[in-house]
Amino acid sequence: MRQGPRASLFILIISAIIWLGAVNVRAVIGNELLVFGTLDFKESLNSDLEREIFRLISLSSLIVIGGYLGTFFSALVFVKTTPLRFRENGWLTMSAVLFFIFSPVEFYTIFLDWRMIALDFFSNPTLREFRVLFIHRLAALAGVPIIALLCYYTIIALAIWQPMKRVQAVS
Repeated sequence: MRQGPRASLFILIISAIIWLGAVNVRAVIGNELLVFGTLDFKESLNSDLEREIFRLISLSSLIVIGGYLGTFFSALVFVKTTPLRFRENGWLTMSAVLFFIFSPVEFYTIFLDWRMIALDFFSNPTLREFRVLFIHRLAALAGVPIIALLCYYTIIALAIWQPMKRVQAVS
């Protein structure tokens, strides 16, 4: 493998670890705001604590955005420069399709995340504004971001086990 694909694969792996880790951290942080299994906010939360949770969500969203953009662009470079043939490596084809088919979903949710970041860092918002944006972000696209996340974890399994790999017969 040449240097281009190796470097882009390295950046892809590091960015994906950062991105998926930050997604999970943000989910755990956001879970503290809601009553389990609902989109209702906990009434027992202090307003200062709720504001701090929204700040932590904004900060983790910055990491999510950076990680995803690094993953996206390094995946583009890797797909363009890899010597692996998609026809002979079904796992690579499936991985690329699963990743890139959800990129419009990710870019839309990045837009929503950026609105929360802008609200947090560049204005003096009320908790109601944060709540509305947070619920809109969670309900965005009717659960497709959750399906996308499951597909991303499937890509990890595909990359490890590499099913549908055509093995060349030795003569």
